[in-house]
Amino acid sequence: MTHPLLLALEPLVADLSRDLPDEERYRRLLRSLRQLLPCDAVALLKLQGDVLVPLSVEGLSPDTLGRRFRLGEHPRLDIIMQNREPTRFSTDCELPDPYDGLVDGLHGQLQVHDCLGCPLFVQDQLWGLITLDSLDAARFGSVDLGNLQAFASLAAATVMASERIDLLARRFEDQRQLAEIYKRAAGSRGPRELIGQSTMHRRLQQEIQLVGNSPLSVLITGETGVGKELVAEAIHLQSPRAHKPLISLNCAALPELLVESELFGHVKGAFSGAISGRSGKFELADGGTIFLDEVGELPLAVQAKLLRVLQSGQIQRVGSDLEHRVDVRIIAATNRDLVEEVRAGRFRADLYHRLSVYPLLVPPLRERGRDVLLLAGYFLEENRVRMGLRGLRMSPEAQKLLLGYSWPGNVRELEHLISRAVLKALSRHRERPRILTIEPQALGLNEEVQPGAKTASPTAHALPATKPSAGLKEAVDGFQTQLINDALSRHQGKWADVARELNLDRANLSRLAKRLGIR
Repeated sequence: MTHPLLLALEPLVADLSRDLPDEERYRRLLRSLRQLLPCDAVALLKLQGDVLVPLSVEGLSPDTLGRRFRLGEHPRLDIIMQNREPTRFSTDCELPDPYDGLVDGLHGQLQVHDCLGCPLFVQDQLWGLITLDSLDAARFGSVDLGNLQAFASLAAATVMASERIDLLARRFEDQRQLAEIYKRAAGSRGPRELIGQSTMHRRLQQEIQLVGNSPLSVLITGETGVGKELVAEAIHLQSPRAHKPLISLNCAALPELLVESELFGHVKGAFSGAISGRSGKFELADGGTIFLDEVGELPLAVQAKLLRVLQSGQIQRVGSDLEHRVDVRIIAATNRDLVEEVRAGRFRADLYHRLSVYPLLVPPLRERGRDVLLLAGYFLEENRVRMGLRGLRMSPEAQKLLLGYSWPGNVRELEHLISRAVLKALSRHRERPRILTIEPQALGLNEEVQPGAKTASPTAHALPATKPSAGLKEAVDGFQTQLINDALSRHQGKWADVARELNLDRANLSRLAKRLGIR
């Protein structure tokens, strides 16, 4: 009779010579493990810096793949990582379990259960771990831990067989050093992660890797909230300029008169208030990358000067006759249709062609399928830590609601929605629960304005009611105030979008808003 260990290892050995996608290779690995050691939940997690990232799970909620388990916050995972041999926790262990509320079909906390974990070493370096959980408290009592360790050794070989995992392993130290560079430049924040497993998301990551290694200018397009800035960061990290700074500028967040100074710098006395000279974003980004968010909002005069930098690499500070040469890669982003803006004369055609050498479209969240659950898991874990909760989960009904929603605000809307839902769910408890569950009513999606809902056009507004004694000027001022406030509400305070809707020059709109006391 064939030994159970050999039955479990045989398909893994056969897979070593096969060209399999990572997801399928890991799924087969966990399936073989459950054949060897039947259990209710199993997970493969990879160590990245000080965070354990789930690569594949079975028997756990889908949003587990989007969670990130930071060492020091999960004592059971810490203990498994510290031992070279498999670790089994006693059934009366009081340590919190990272999977509380995440085991399929279990809505409450993991009470008495059997928990087992084993670290994975690749070329004698700690790579990650495998965890097993059973709701039967005696499931692993008679398990031969030597068999599990033998399985772990072959699992490590499976990991090495994957070309992409091998590439990640070789670049691990580089990524750590890059994280340190980012921490020094931006406090404690390291490079942010693009999360997803959908076909659309994988295609985007392939394009990022392709264009990252090139010197081409990139124009990132997509709806508001899809994560264009994160895509720009990922492109920079894939480039040979990754050890140099990535400097960002939101072109829509600055008054028109200051945009040129922010981009190219100015000398002392160049304009009122310029009491000293300063470097612009291009000089700060020399040798690295500059990210111009909302590039479609740049005034035409500044567009011409930006084009000159792209053509010659020469910049000139405001108020100076001297030129400086800079070596900067440009990544731009916009949620506007720049082709239409070119036709309308609001954006230079020559600049558009210079920026869009490699156009990159970021897909909206509604086209990414179950990625919404992974992203929800990521934001749930962030909120769990922020709110000091032991466990935070989302009910199956709430997950279905997320999958059925069309996300007009994309990932940013999801992030804010999860934060609000956690607060709403907490408000329904007098005492802080051991595991907080997000139910559909806490999401409040039925209260959200659905995409495609018609909003009244500016000309459809009725004049506000005025006193009989009010003159024409007061009535007109009241009407203009109402129009501007309504447009601000629709465009979430973005003055450039308001100016475009009302067909006004942005500077004229700013002066009018100040006169009316709105700004």
